[in-house]
Amino acid sequence: MSAKKFFITGGAGFIGSNFIISLLGKYRDIRILNFDNLTYAGNLQNLTRVETDPRYSFVHGDICDPGCVDSVLADFRPDYIVNFAAESHVDRSIECPDIVIKSNILGVQNLLGAALHYKVGKFLQVSTDEVYGSLGERGFFTESTPLSPRSPYSASKASADLLALAYFHTFGLPVNITRCSNNYGPYQFPEKLIPLTILNCLKGKKIPVYGDGKNIRDWIHVSDHCSAIDLVLNYGVPGEIYNIGSDNERSNIEIVKAIIRIVNALRPDLACSDALLSFVEDRKGHDRRYAIDATKIRQELHWNPSVSFETGLRDTVAWYLDHAVWRDAILSHEYRSYNRNTCEKR
Repeated sequence: MSAKKFFITGGAGFIGSNFIISLLGKYRDIRILNFDNLTYAGNLQNLTRVETDPRYSFVHGDICDPGCVDSVLADFRPDYIVNFAAESHVDRSIECPDIVIKSNILGVQNLLGAALHYKVGKFLQVSTDEVYGSLGERGFFTESTPLSPRSPYSASKASADLLALAYFHTFGLPVNITRCSNNYGPYQFPEKLIPLTILNCLKGKKIPVYGDGKNIRDWIHVSDHCSAIDLVLNYGVPGEIYNIGSDNERSNIEIVKAIIRIVNALRPDLACSDALLSFVEDRKGHDRRYAIDATKIRQELHWNPSVSFETGLRDTVAWYLDHAVWRDAILSHEYRSYNRNTCEKR
């Protein structure tokens, strides 16, 4: 039997790089092609531990370039396409919605068309719980919750989900969609709440908190997200959507204060305190609460998260504290030079 081949877009990003590392650690007879445009959050240093693995290769390319996508797929002929590629920062989508629309909708259209042409065995669109909009104080998002996106980012992701489902219903392309709650863990770009808070603690800088800090998100460790995607790829019913969450609702202010406590425990010399908190004007269209009902994937695919939030958050803080080389390359933008040098060698 020939090696299973995975075409992974956005594999130099946070979740994509963790997924590649997890696949190579779990399976022996596979080949992975990482296709990434290396925009600001793409960092090939996330993958230094696997970059010499003969089962792994990298191509610098843009999902918005149909000619590039076609030429790579014509040569690689993957069994699976997993699409992590996206402009994923809500604030950036508010400032520059055109970039988000192009990447998150038109790029996905290019991938779907190529997947159909080359008869890919499964196309998995990695989506987000943000497509459902905002919850009140009670209730959970299920796979049948109506879509109600409230930012350019979430609207673009909802549009891509609908495109993917259209390709399943119209053309018979085997498609799955996963909608996950907020991820945290190693290699996350520091524009996001958890790594930003950790790095600001390290530098003694103010930690910005939107509004009253009581917006609630449902958190999952990236390793649990990766294990769920792997199950959906292998066993998900084509045309189905699977919510992924681990029942860890926390307000933003709870998260920030927990990180301050953990940093203090691990690095008492930094003398972090709640005095670093800086409440700032709330983000436009800021959804109040997200909460995932993951009953379907738990019951049908027998998936369960393995990382408790308390353990995962402490391990994540420790990872950022311990990985000064990676951290400093991000802060100094040296990771961009690493990206350029890696591309020039290929």
